[in-house]
Amino acid sequence: MRVFLTGATGFIGSRIRRELLAAGHEVIGLTRSGSGAKELANAGASAHFGTLEDPAGLAKGAENADAVIHTAFDHDFANFVANCEKDRRVITALGSALKGSSRPLLITSGVGIGDPGNGEPAREDVFDAHHFNPRIASELAGQEQLAAGVNLGVVRLPQVHDTIRQGLISPYIAMAREKGVVAYVGQGVNRWAAGHVDDVAKLYVLALDRAQPGARYHAVAEEGVVVRDIAAVVAAGLGLPVVSLPKGEAEAHFGWFAMFAAADITASSALTRQKLGWQTTGPSLLADLKDMDYSPTRV
Repeated sequence: MRVFLTGATGFIGSRIRRELLAAGHEVIGLTRSGSGAKELANAGASAHFGTLEDPAGLAKGAENADAVIHTAFDHDFANFVANCEKDRRVITALGSALKGSSRPLLITSGVGIGDPGNGEPAREDVFDAHHFNPRIASELAGQEQLAAGVNLGVVRLPQVHDTIRQGLISPYIAMAREKGVVAYVGQGVNRWAAGHVDDVAKLYVLALDRAQPGARYHAVAEEGVVVRDIAAVVAAGLGLPVVSLPKGEAEAHFGWFAMFAAADITASSALTRQKLGWQTTGPSLLADLKDMDYSPTRV
């Protein structure tokens, strides 16, 4: 297939690009720069110039594609709500280019939106339209496009990691360096689901091959890693003390990150594995955190 891939030079998208090309697909990668176009060409992909601020331009990239995988996202979490709204507009534009055809569109969301609300791990067959995570805007946009006849599926992400990046844990590490302590809230027994970036990339390609309208998949290798354990490994890497914060002090310490700091974001991938035969082989989150380079120039 001829696949239009947003985020094609990014952390997850570059791995998806590699998997798509290895599977024999043609890749048109979104880029905003000449250096990005050069990277795509060197990898064997072609370039489509555009930005998330120009949804109509992205729609043009989708018009001549057989399928679209959308992973690009503005990860400036200080403006998280606005960036989620930006993603909503992009999904709407991509869907408009594919409407009236069976060409699949895979979008990206977060696993917490599958929270059943009873303390159990999030599931693929649950859609919490009122979840606190502003990323709900992406799935709401997806629901609108699905209702309009677009062949749309969703890949929900946990903390996606290797030894360079670890999802929300990367800004958590930067914050710890700035504050001089590695903090968690209360007893730190809340958990975050995780998945290695290479396993996640393979899931996107499996989901694209399946192309089932309305499907939701969880890119989860570990259902929940205890935040206190994450803090201990990060503290050892940075050479900083670990502190427990009362819940009432979380917002003052963490700022925008406070909504996630105490959240218990566990998730299952049982249905994903059953439907797609997806198997995970990458290192665990704690293993990658232990193996990473904590020097200031790298983190």
